Amino acid sequence: MAGAPFFFASTVTITEFARQLRARETTALEFTEKCLQRVEELQPSLNAFIRIMGDAARHAAASADRELQEGQDRGPLHGVPIAVKDLIDVRGLPTTAASRVRERHRADADAPVISRLLAAGAVVIGKTNLDEFAFGTTSENSAFGLIRNPVDPTRSPGGSSGGSAVAVATGMALAALGTDTGGSIRIPAAACGIVGLKPTYGEVSTERVVPLSSTFDHLGPFATTVGDAALVYRALLGHTLDGGVAPVPPARAANNLRLGVPRGYLTDVLDVDVRCRFDDAIAALRARGAIVRDVSIGHASSTPAVYVHIHSSEGATYHARTLDGMPHLYTPVVRRRLEVGRYVLAQDYVRAQEGREVLRREVDAALADCDALMLPTLPIAAPPIGAESVTVAGSLEPVRALMLRLTQLFNVTGHPAISLPCGVTSQRLPVGLQLVGHRNQTEALLAVALGIEETLKVRSV
Repeated sequence: MAGAPFFFASTVTITEFARQLRARETTALEFTEKCLQRVEELQPSLNAFIRIMGDAARHAAASADRELQEGQDRGPLHGVPIAVKDLIDVRGLPTTAASRVRERHRADADAPVISRLLAAGAVVIGKTNLDEFAFGTTSENSAFGLIRNPVDPTRSPGGSSGGSAVAVATGMALAALGTDTGGSIRIPAAACGIVGLKPTYGEVSTERVVPLSSTFDHLGPFATTVGDAALVYRALLGHTLDGGVAPVPPARAANNLRLGVPRGYLTDVLDVDVRCRFDDAIAALRARGAIVRDVSIGHASSTPAVYVHIHSSEGATYHARTLDGMPHLYTPVVRRRLEVGRYVLAQDYVRAQEGREVLRREVDAALADCDALMLPTLPIAAPPIGAESVTVAGSLEPVRALMLRLTQLFNVTGHPAISLPCGVTSQRLPVGLQLVGHRNQTEALLAVALGIEETLKVRSV
């Protein structure tokens, strides 16, 4: 499928929709219908959804309109169409995790994050496709079929939360939820040219969310802007504001930013176009007065070893019963990856946890005199579907390792991280810029990201 891009059907943000809704320029039902129409048009080509909740979404949107007419305003997400990764329980519906293993599952309650979105007035329009059990980086290994990138349908949208990213990038939803265990929000956000936020570990509830690796799992939003991501993030924490549009965090001006670039392992292996866009971003920020300097994370190259021993062991433990009882229902690739975890020794798991603490301290130290770390989100643009390796700087590199290379460290350490658009390659494929903040300071990271987003928009005009 060579194809024409389906990129960005709408430039309406949550903030703009909220203004239009309260100015009576649109209704929640009208806008939800537009999103569902977009789903109907694009689902056959892109396969972003596992379940489309058309009737329920219309009912919820009509209810949101009635509430506004009666003077009840639930805040900035009132009437906003949102898609949900199908790892997250929505009462009465299956949570498939994109696997035949869970064919008989049906959620008997909403996950806390869903309860909070509904309390904030959001309209859930469907459950999105993903790599089976979130165990992938390209969204190719789903029992419901692979997902395609809306920018170039011959390429991966990134994973594992590929369906959520595609839904937002094409206007099928104004925001979406994803999970991130090694980069699964940030990777597809970068590949599809949108914003993806991984908050600090433990900050957003993962209760009633199918786990991959419980000590690495994070949950966060996709959106088209940093400000929109901030609004959804606040709702996920249970922060609501009656009476309309909440202010986003105040942006940090570029001339008031101190940014650290982690040289070495995290910036050594980059596609030429990605490196150019990253260097352009540094130059633009310095031109606006930001202080950008090199920092060191001495053991960053040990991240894959630390990650795999913890991640594989925790994943195999969760799946032990079904791996024994119904192994044939897993996709072959995911089954093999999970079974590897059964051979992780207890002493290796303990050593990996010790290595994790070393990495956590080193990232803290790198951030000591910085507001955020700055690096590319992906070393490459979205890879072709089916590619197992790609050439980067003259060297053949495995796709899975490349896709995780710049993101998985911050799942190991738990620091908040966000990906935002940073230009395009010579083939017009999106490039993502990743910002990493201090632990337990996600709001501060969002303020930095807002300032950088504004600088990069000015540069691109």
